[in-house]
Amino acid sequence: MFNRDTWQEILTTIRRHKLRTVLTALGVFWGIFMLVILLGAGRGLENGVEYEFRDEAANTVWVRRGITSLPYNGLPKGRQVKFTNEDYDLLAEQFEGIEYLTGRYFLSGNTTVTYARKNLSFTIRAVHPDCRFIERNILQNGRYLNPTDIRECRKVAVIGDIVRKDLFGEQEAVGQEIRIGNIVYQVVGTFTDTGGDNEMRVIYIPISTAQKVYTGTNEVHQLMFATYDMELDEILNLQENIRATFARRHQFDPEDRKALYIFGTAEEFLKLNSLFASIRAFVWFVGLGSILSGVIGVSNIMLIIVKDRTREIGIRKALGATPFSIVSMVLQEAILITGLAGYLGLLAGVGAIRLLESVSVEYFRNPQVGLGVGLTATLVLVLAGALAGFWPALQAARINPIEAMRGL
Repeated sequence: MFNRDTWQEILTTIRRHKLRTVLTALGVFWGIFMLVILLGAGRGLENGVEYEFRDEAANTVWVRRGITSLPYNGLPKGRQVKFTNEDYDLLAEQFEGIEYLTGRYFLSGNTTVTYARKNLSFTIRAVHPDCRFIERNILQNGRYLNPTDIRECRKVAVIGDIVRKDLFGEQEAVGQEIRIGNIVYQVVGTFTDTGGDNEMRVIYIPISTAQKVYTGTNEVHQLMFATYDMELDEILNLQENIRATFARRHQFDPEDRKALYIFGTAEEFLKLNSLFASIRAFVWFVGLGSILSGVIGVSNIMLIIVKDRTREIGIRKALGATPFSIVSMVLQEAILITGLAGYLGLLAGVGAIRLLESVSVEYFRNPQVGLGVGLTATLVLVLAGALAGFWPALQAARINPIEAMRGL
């Protein structure tokens, strides 16, 4: 039973062996502390990587052209694969599950952006209207690109919020005209973006306009699409079907991975999740190993305490103390040492995690330890304390009172 006399005896024993108790408890403290730190840091790493993907729509797939590395049907290797508007139409018409689709055309030459006396440099992206959803642009004022802009090759532009501030300051941007190189565009909309400042230094123009005024071709440099409702295996199957179709169309070996690059966020997320699952397992392994070493230390000190108190325990049993009361006394002392040390380690770990929140490191964001981890750590502490004291408690319960009182 838990009573005042028992706890007084436990505290007296601890005070009698202060250094030994502190050194033993330190093992449990350090084990819990490191477990919390490692779990919190691991979560911060996960949050940081997920944050880097925030600017792309879920299940985004990129299709990029390459150079053939294998001969095919009598054609030599080293051929440049080129996309055209027909490839965009092919994806739009023949492949189900693609919800949003855009092509990209990269401008070359003079892309200086001019307004009034300002001459600045920004990223110019020539795209289709669906790019808004794939890139997660948040419309601020005006409108985004639309199918009519594409069809009529309109000279219109949608600009990021930083572009707006740099060019127009506090003026209204929508309706103003800017010059990109030697071509004049009318600003029809402004946007913000969760991707950060770089994504708001972007100007979007219709891809058909860029094709017409800069090269006079229907070339497309890159294709992007999003498939929201498809599972990973379905996305991978879609990617292979696209590869096979493009291989027939552009005459290259379907096994030639350098001729066509196809990759998506879903696959990358799966790889990252597998990596983080392994990291979490390793963290728990290391943390529990540290706790176990502390538990062994507690168990050893309890064995020593039981041996030192052999005569006392023998007298107790001679006076009628039951084995349960002896076991209970030893277990309570073990649980007190491990519980207190572990709780202090938990508090210190949470405090260190709070300090880590102020650290600004790439791919590291908002380290945290959830309620579930705290409850799990608490449960581990209770079990560890019970485990540490169980064997010494059994040894104490088996003491022969007659032999103990003889000093054996």
